[in-house]
This record gives sequence, C-alpha cells and structure tokens, in this order.
Amino acid sequence: MKFSLASLLALSSGVFTLGAWASPVQEARQDAWPYGPFVVDGTEMKNARGDTIVYAGANWPGHGEVMIPEGLQYQSIEGVVSKLKSLGMNSIRLTYAIEMIDDIYANGGKDTTVQDSFINALGQANGTAVYQKFLAKNPSFGDSTTRLQVFDAVAAECAKQQIHVHLDNHMSRAAWCCSTTDGNAWFGDKDFVVANWLRGLAYMADHGKAWTALTSMSLRNELRTPADDSTLSSQSYNWRDWYANVKEGAKSINDANPAPLIFLSGLDFDTWVTPVVQGTALTPGSETFSAAGGFPGFADKLVLEIHNYENNAGSCSSINNNLYSKGFQAMHPDDSATKNAFPVLLTEFGFQQTATEWQRPYASCIASYLADQKAGWFIWVVAGSYYTRSGTQDFEETWGLLTHDWSDWRSPEYIEGGLKPLVANTAQG
Repeated sequence: MKFSLASLLALSSGVFTLGAWASPVQEARQDAWPYGPFVVDGTEMKNARGDTIVYAGANWPGHGEVMIPEGLQYQSIEGVVSKLKSLGMNSIRLTYAIEMIDDIYANGGKDTTVQDSFINALGQANGTAVYQKFLAKNPSFGDSTTRLQVFDAVAAECAKQQIHVHLDNHMSRAAWCCSTTDGNAWFGDKDFVVANWLRGLAYMADHGKAWTALTSMSLRNELRTPADDSTLSSQSYNWRDWYANVKEGAKSINDANPAPLIFLSGLDFDTWVTPVVQGTALTPGSETFSAAGGFPGFADKLVLEIHNYENNAGSCSSINNNLYSKGFQAMHPDDSATKNAFPVLLTEFGFQQTATEWQRPYASCIASYLADQKAGWFIWVVAGSYYTRSGTQDFEETWGLLTHDWSDWRSPEYIEGGLKPLVANTAQG
C-alpha cells in the first residue's frame, strides 16, 4: 500500500504536526543575523539584505548509531563550535539519519533519550560510561534529554556564535556512510524507504523553524548504485528517477518550511551533476532539468553540491577539470554548454591530517580552485573520533581536524598554513 506524504503526516494528527510557517519569524530574521531567508541569484547565495553568502566550514557528523552529533563525551557543544569559529569558519554541515525521525513516529511522537540511545548503540556498560562523560562535558543536559534536544542545542550555539547550519540527511538507517551495499544507496533500497525519507525531510524542516542558524538543507548524501538489488540498480538507478525523487524531496522541505535553501546532490557518490548543468536528457528518459518547471514557486532556493576525493591526483589539471566538468561549470553561465546556472558547493573533500599531506597536489589544488571560484565548501571532517564506526567503538578518525579527544588540532601545520588561508579566501557572510 502506498501513502502520500500528506496522508503520512495526517497519521500524526494530535501528536505533532507541520504547522504553517509564520511570516513574522521571517521578518524578524531579515532584521538580524543570519538576515534570512536566503535565496539564489544566478550563481550566488544571497541573504535578505542582498549580501553574497559563501559557506566555509566543516562537516559535523550526527548520523551514526547514537544519532547525536559526535564528540560530546570529550568536549562541550560550545567548545566544538568555538574551535570552528576560531578559524573564521561561518558554517557547519550537520548530518542526521532518517531513523531518528522514524523512531519518533513509531513512539507516538516521543523522541528517544540520549541515555537510551547511547546504551542502544554501545551496550549497557560502555553506553552508560560514555553517557556519563557526555553529561560531564555538557552539564545542562540530563536523563530526560532527547536526541533532538542535542541537535537543538548545537543549533542554538551556532546561532550564538553566528555559524550557519546546513542540515544534511546523510543516511536512512543510522550508520557509517557510505557503501553500495549498505542498504541506503538509492531510493527504494532496503533501508531507504522513500515515504519515510520524505516524511523525515519534512519533519526536520518543520522542526528547524525554531533554529535561527538554519539556512539550508540537503536532500540526501552520496546517492550511489544499490549493488545489493540488481533489479533496482538496472531499472531505477538513473537520472530520470533521480529527477522524480529530488522534486518530491525538495517539495517536502519547502512545503514544511520555505526558508532554507535546498541542496541537490548527484550520482556516483555525488561526484557529478553534469546533466543538470548542461540541460541534457535525464536518461533513460528525454526530459531535461527545469528549475522553474520541476520546483514551482521555489526555483530560487536550489543549490548544487558535489564531493571530491581524488586524493592520489598528481597535479591540479585533472582535479580542476573534473571539478569543472562535473559541477562547477554551473557557476560559469558564460560557457555555451551551461544551460542551468547555480551556486555550487564542494560539501565534502578531505585527507589525512598530517604535517605534510595538505601540501600534496590534492589538498593544495582544491584549496586554490575553491579560492579562485569563490565557492563554498565543507571539509570532511571536524570529528577526531566517533562514538562508534563500523563496529569499532571510540573509533579514531585520522582525517579529523581535531585530535581523538577533540581538544586540539590534529595538524597545526595544516590549520595555520592551509585551512585558515582557505577560509580567509572564500568565506562570505
């Protein structure tokens, strides 16, 4: 049996609803930071005052099994946000799992407590121990604190320090991302239930109305081949079905909350969006991308995002060519092949945080390219460790900007020589 988003939301009547977005809230935000809501004007993101906004920030994962932002057993929310602010960053890409919203619906509108979530993810002994560390570092929380209340607190601290929140749906089932065989790869994959995804997007968009710092949302992280489902892969993994689903996803967000910008990601782990940019057929169909036709009433809310992990590249030429041809061409309407102009952000790139890795071609070329394009970006990743990743608890993240206990920079050389200059050369707003 199939249900529309409206009918699914109707099931929640009397428990929690998607209310109408109040214009007084919009007016208030126009008069104070972040001066929203944002819109897209050609190849630029603009605030309500007409200022150009360029994100320069880091990914802060919250889509793992515990389903709260990582690292809070080691540092306070204020401490993590302050670390990013000290670099001059103006944004975070905050990730979440649809499973969190599924749980809320299954529990009659009641969210799971953080205490229970730690125990569910890490086991009784380890979960309790890590939870106690979480409370020690974040004493404003208690045994009744829920997962969404932690997200609320992150958003509130970001507003306090004027850090834009880009809310990213990373996974459906909470886990480390990404694999073609993890059940989360494509619309209709084992754990990627489209109706739940639409419901989850709408729920978070509605919930985010209370977040002053929320200025944009994504539809889905790193769409990819559903290798465990040969029928789905052969019949549905294509640009035609991508277009049908992203139109529905974007509408779910915009209907629930018309304020945030909406980021569209591409195929093959979000490494290319070329047919969108060049206006070629969305195969195997013949339809072409149309912002006005496909997203009526909010065509000025759309942004493109891609990822790049060509870490073994030997020179800038291949990286630059790929970045341009697979997405950033959209920022060049003067190119005769560009049919649809958009802002484009590199929402993931990253590398080992050593004293020298940032000086190799991959990192240095991307930094130069982003500065040249005046393009927005989020580095992967701020996390020095994870509550759990792929079955290993307290997992060390060697790509993390922060050390294992999130207390200091893992590579001070990169911070001073590479990251701070990149922020200074790109961030606006």
